[in-house]
Amino acid sequence: MALLTTGCSAPADFTPKPKGYNRIDLPPHAYQQLAPGHPYTFEYSRHAKVRRDSSYLAQPHWINVIYPQLHANIQITYMDVQNDPRRFSKLMEDARKLTAKHQIKATAIDESIIKTPNGMRVAVFELSGEVPSQFQFYTTDSTRHFFRGALYFPTATANDSLAPVIDYVKKDIVQLLNTLKYR
Repeated sequence: MALLTTGCSAPADFTPKPKGYNRIDLPPHAYQQLAPGHPYTFEYSRHAKVRRDSSYLAQPHWINVIYPQLHANIQITYMDVQNDPRRFSKLMEDARKLTAKHQIKATAIDESIIKTPNGMRVAVFELSGEVPSQFQFYTTDSTRHFFRGALYFPTATANDSLAPVIDYVKKDIVQLLNTLKYR
C-alpha cells in the first residue's frame, strides 16, 4: 500500500526543449599541392588527407581525399584512355551510369559543364535528396586522360543537415578542378 501511494504522485511540469541543430565548425579554406607520383596534379585541402584507394577494384592512380573532421571523402578515379575511342566511350558510359544509379533516391540531378581557368571542360552533377553522393564530376582530354570524382559521406545523417559541409567540400572540389593538370 505504501508503494502505491508514493509511486503515483502528480507528474512534474514538463517543458520540451527547443529544436536544435548540430554545430559544425568549418575551418578556413587552405590548400596544398598533391605529392608527385600520379599522372595528374591538383591542389587539395590542408584539412584533408590523401590515401590510396584500397578497394579490390582499385587501379594504381585511384585515391581518396579524406576529411577526417568532416567525415567526408572524395573518391577519385583515373584511367588512361590509351587513345582508344571504344575505351573512351566505355569510360564515358560508366561515369554516366554511376551517376544514374542514384536516380532511385535523388529528387533531382543537375548536370552542367564548367570550363576551368586552364581550359579543361568538366561535367558536374549535383544530386539532391537523400543520396549517398551529392556531387560528382569528370573531365577528360578524350585521348589519354579520364579523371572522375565523387563526394561521399559515410554517415546516416540527413543531407539537409550536412548542407554546410557539402557546400564547404564543393568549394574545395572546385579548387581541385581549377588546379588540375595532367603530367
